[in-house]
Amino acid sequence: MLDLKQIRDDPDLVRDRLSVRGRAEYTTAVDQLLQLDERRRSLIGEVDNLRARRNEVSPQVGRLKQTGQHEQAEPLILEMRELGERMGTLESQCADVENSVRDLLLNIPNLPETQVPAGGEDANVLVREWGETPEYDFAPQPHWDLGERLGIIDLPRGTKIAGSGFPLYVGSGARLERALINLMLDMHVNEHGYTEVSPPFVVNEAAALGTGHLPKFADDMYHIAGDNLYLIPTAEVPVTNIHAGELLDGDDLPKHYVAYTPCFRREAGAHGKDTRGLLRLHQFDKVELMRFERPDSSRAALDVLTSHAESVLRRLGLRYRVLLLAGGDLGFANAQTYDLEVWAPGVGRWLEVSSCSLYNDYQARRANIRFRPAPGSKPEFVHTLNGSAMGMPRTLIALLETYQQADGSIQLPDAVAQYMGTDRITV
Repeated sequence: MLDLKQIRDDPDLVRDRLSVRGRAEYTTAVDQLLQLDERRRSLIGEVDNLRARRNEVSPQVGRLKQTGQHEQAEPLILEMRELGERMGTLESQCADVENSVRDLLLNIPNLPETQVPAGGEDANVLVREWGETPEYDFAPQPHWDLGERLGIIDLPRGTKIAGSGFPLYVGSGARLERALINLMLDMHVNEHGYTEVSPPFVVNEAAALGTGHLPKFADDMYHIAGDNLYLIPTAEVPVTNIHAGELLDGDDLPKHYVAYTPCFRREAGAHGKDTRGLLRLHQFDKVELMRFERPDSSRAALDVLTSHAESVLRRLGLRYRVLLLAGGDLGFANAQTYDLEVWAPGVGRWLEVSSCSLYNDYQARRANIRFRPAPGSKPEFVHTLNGSAMGMPRTLIALLETYQQADGSIQLPDAVAQYMGTDRITV
């Protein structure tokens, strides 16, 4: 969440940065927050004045009672009784206002970095491209036709088991996904120095609040009502919360983690979009990178994180591009994001396969993750970053469609063939 002190001290700056997101309700929420904060401080001031009066009068009542002057004590006793009732009322009002302040803070998004342009998706900035557009002497087919013909993706049976958006990978399809996961984990551990973790696939409400997925995106998460747990929408949620509520030693930073998990998303607001094949799913696998950084190194760390994600696509030989997201396309908790999009020749379009994001201290404030920069120094909030490296379905789409052959087989790139034990998928 945002720092209330920053909002109080420089509301114009906060409004200006939020305006980049293009939604007036966020700047309106800042105004509401300032009004509530003023009300809260007024109530606190009134309670403090009453408490000071009580501290002043209570000894007088005691002395009067001790000296037998009960009649003189009675008016003061009555005043203290009324004062106590008034304090109780004000403290209850103050608690209500504080809860409203917290609720508003939880629903105000992160401040975009100054590099983030205003506007929606059409204002995203192309940063760079890599690779050549593959050429064929035949009409490239989409992955759903390739997968069905090769017998490696069975969407009808996945739908029979769980409903649409839950694919079934078969034979070489299942092995290919496992090969991609292992390749990515090995790259990030052995070449980029990440520590591999295998987190729970469910989280509690506090963990989802900590990353900003609750309360904003409750409708997109699968909720296990009996246990009040949530299926994770991304490994970002459990891995960020590894250090929730902790005070880290500054010498232990930075911390870098990589995790493979399945991801579960209801996609409540995406009905009817990209329904064919593997383009949009309710369950999918992903390898996620997570970094905990000092504030003075987090911006540079975003570039490093993005390069690590890009290295996977380069290793696979897939054409891709990097976009700097504009404010209107920026995630709720994100301060800055680079999207990696891969070219899928069968469907003839760019597909997002990774978002690499900087959160500054937004998540750390929500999850209370701090560090002590030096012995005896005041604790500060860490900065968090995360990025997909990669999301499996669309990476698999691009790989199948890019490396398809005229006979319908798939010629696998060397990096994947080493894990598959074969360089070709055939019928």
